Amino acid sequence: MWLILAFLSAAFLGIYDSLKKKSLKGNAVIPVLFLNTLFSSAIFLPFILLSSQTQVLDGTIFHVGSGGWEMHRYIVLKALIVLSSWVLGYFGMKHLPLTIVGPINATRPVMVLVGALLVFGERLNLWQWAGVLLTIVSFLLLSRSGKKEGIDFKHDHWIYMIVGAAVLGAISGLYDKYLMAPVGEGGVGLDRMMVQSWYNIYQCGMMLVALILWFIYEKEHFRWDWGILGISLFLSTADFMYFYALSLPSAMISIVSMIRRGSVIVSFVCGALFFHEKNLKAKAADLFLVLLGLLLLYIGTK
Repeated sequence: MWLILAFLSAAFLGIYDSLKKKSLKGNAVIPVLFLNTLFSSAIFLPFILLSSQTQVLDGTIFHVGSGGWEMHRYIVLKALIVLSSWVLGYFGMKHLPLTIVGPINATRPVMVLVGALLVFGERLNLWQWAGVLLTIVSFLLLSRSGKKEGIDFKHDHWIYMIVGAAVLGAISGLYDKYLMAPVGEGGVGLDRMMVQSWYNIYQCGMMLVALILWFIYEKEHFRWDWGILGISLFLSTADFMYFYALSLPSAMISIVSMIRRGSVIVSFVCGALFFHEKNLKAKAADLFLVLLGLLLLYIGTK
């Protein structure tokens, strides 16, 4: 069940990335990101209210658990990590081809694995090391492909933003494991719907402050795009499936993270078909190496 949810989450995540690219084209980043958090909060607010004020959702997968500040403080930190990743990722996405951004984001499972090695003391086997090394090689080859489009990985600050977003995304993935792991296993034991619902609310509050500052200091043009609403719908659905998958007893964060990065296939195809991006053959070869690296990681995790 959790594998099916992981694959569905990957598909929705790929569509989310494509809609994000569409919405950011020639558009101001801050209001787009604020509206994303606002719509996502609006999606989950009814679940919070129904769970706290009625018994309608009791016993269902949509029930939102309750807790005091001792629990919410962990969710606030989760919101800060994710929002920081989003800010970097949105700015990078606006200025870079989707066929470059996707493969970089696909390296997140490698970062999660290395993080698990450093933080949780996990050991990598030969298959996993081979996957890590292959992913590094694919990243170097991707930088060569980027040069053909005038993108210098060493000096392009938009690339640094995408890499920073990927690193923070990997940290968020490790933090999710800690948040939802049972207390007896060293985790916090938070309810998955509580995490997803409230971190959206907290992000919206943070982005409201950013939006006010944007109105005061920024003069960049903003225009409405229906893709902005699609961003929230597809991301919320993808994250719901992701958190639900992680909450199942047999779920493995490393495998879920790897499958979720399969979203790069969807976004890559969209970049080719709808955005008419260039140098696709070389990028496709680089993407194949990324996916092969993920496959080796999967084999090593079995």
